[in-house]
Amino acid sequence: MNSFKAAEWDTDATGDNTYQELFKKVTSVEKTFQEKSFNLANEVAVNPKTSSVKTLKYTLLFLGVSITLFGTYIIFEYGSPNLNENGEPIYDEYSDYSIWKQYLLRGLKQIENFTIFIKEPSREKLLPDAVSYPYYQPPYTLVLEFTDVLAHPDWTYKTGWRFKKRPGLDYLLENLMGLYEIVVFTAEPGITIFPVIEALDQKNLISYKLVRDSTHFIDGHHVKNLDRLNRDLKKVIVVDWNSDSVKFHPDNHLNIQRWKGEDGDSSLIDLTAFLKTIAHTEIDDVREVLRFYKQYDEPLVEFRNKQKEYFEKQGQKHVERPKGQPIKKVFDYII
Repeated sequence: MNSFKAAEWDTDATGDNTYQELFKKVTSVEKTFQEKSFNLANEVAVNPKTSSVKTLKYTLLFLGVSITLFGTYIIFEYGSPNLNENGEPIYDEYSDYSIWKQYLLRGLKQIENFTIFIKEPSREKLLPDAVSYPYYQPPYTLVLEFTDVLAHPDWTYKTGWRFKKRPGLDYLLENLMGLYEIVVFTAEPGITIFPVIEALDQKNLISYKLVRDSTHFIDGHHVKNLDRLNRDLKKVIVVDWNSDSVKFHPDNHLNIQRWKGEDGDSSLIDLTAFLKTIAHTEIDDVREVLRFYKQYDEPLVEFRNKQKEYFEKQGQKHVERPKGQPIKKVFDYII
């Protein structure tokens, strides 16, 4: 505020007393404001709890009012009965109740339906029915997590989100084509992941892509419910680094090391060898093999070691299944 200097005023001019009184009032108001501001600052500094309590009270009050208004809106917006073509209410299971109870029960029903929509997969069958002759249906179904199994997401301020392809991905897809029906199943939203998968799989070797709306949301985690997959679970292998994502069907889960973008990773090469061995030996129930490898922290490393030992004993680099020889005997170097 500008300072007023009474000495510069013309005391002989008309209205001198008026200016003097105005100056005194302005000075008095300024002084009072400064004193109150100083006292308020001291009060907050000396007793911050009082200020915090007041802030908390106002916050809770605002929150309570907001929830009440939102709940009222939901009840009146979604609790009203459906109307026919003539604009008349359609009779339903709540029509015999009082008006306020009708609106309340219908609103709660809509909330329940929305909760189910969020928690459960968007459809009963995630994959279409398996094809029959003369069309070809691969004997096994391979379900792959995308994030940190096939690719690693990385974000920088300069480039934004970018995805790095895991070494050996092309090798895996090309070698398993025809042996496995390849499905990418991830909790990532489709709007983000579909363009990335198309860029990585330019030969269209991946049969199906399932995203977040296909998962089962349980305890804050997106779970892959294989019961909705519409495939024989004896022929389904799920490759994922997170066991919680397959907790409904742990026997179908093959653990793989989470990839953080390191160069020189060979996990997908080992995975390809493991899966080709299962397919070539025509394993009837893959869950028996997967249960065996569940005891190891790194099952693919264990498989590679067993395979190496077997080849060293046989003195050759390739083993063919002799005619009439039981599958179990040919596959004994794995289990």
